[in-house]
Amino acid sequence: MDLRPVSVEQRTDGSGPRVLLLHGLAANDSVWERTLPLLPAGWRLWTARLPWRTETIGDWGEQPNLRGRLAQALTAVPKGAEVVVAHSMAANVLLDLLDQTQRGGVDALRRFGIRALVLVSPFYRGAAEEFDWTTISYYLNDFHLIMEEGIRVHSGGRLPADVQQAMGVRVRDRVGPHGWLRFFDLYLRTPALETGRITVPTLVLGGETDFAARPEESLALARALPDATARILPGCGHFPMLEAAEDFAAEVSSFVNSTLGLSPHAGAAPVPALEPQR
Repeated sequence: MDLRPVSVEQRTDGSGPRVLLLHGLAANDSVWERTLPLLPAGWRLWTARLPWRTETIGDWGEQPNLRGRLAQALTAVPKGAEVVVAHSMAANVLLDLLDQTQRGGVDALRRFGIRALVLVSPFYRGAAEEFDWTTISYYLNDFHLIMEEGIRVHSGGRLPADVQQAMGVRVRDRVGPHGWLRFFDLYLRTPALETGRITVPTLVLGGETDFAARPEESLALARALPDATARILPGCGHFPMLEAAEDFAAEVSSFVNSTLGLSPHAGAAPVPALEPQR
């Protein structure tokens, strides 16, 4: 087992864009396994393993600089990741990294070589007054339900409900109070993000039934970014890359091909475009 705080692994080779995929809290790079085969064959894909992954969540919440850890992953991709796909809390750490780097007088997008972003199930509120005591209670008392959701979709719903519940509580306890506070602190700081500085084309993907990062937050984040489009995938919760891998891959492929001026016939995803919803 690789217990390094940060590592990246190249999953495919080719002559296409360099794409890095970042997992969320209490997950690992296995969240991308259903999506990876559906992305264009010519893309060069990397997945990261980050400190808040399943195997190492015991003490990550006490680490002082999550931005620095994510920067390590970005710079570990040779020549830099042109496209970054970040899920859930990783999307928030990424936004925090880009925001704070820009405030320091450095062009973060140029520094890391980022040409496009895909933010999946991000947590975002645009105004401080949108947080109240009910919000804190919801995310504290029901935090284990997010863990359960991940277990359910990973297992394809094959586990009994009581087993899922017990596993969700166990993962929550491994995240611990420090980890929860780091997650919620990132969430609380989203109104202060200078989103106008994040100018690269961005696709924000949410799930229609996501009870953790609700779909209206994806829509709000897309409105706050200068060049962003939001897509809400029907029937999906917090893990659209697992619950609707073909639709997810089609959206990401279409966006990246269009943004980077790539031919959809040169290594396009082996799935049709999303059909209009009836």
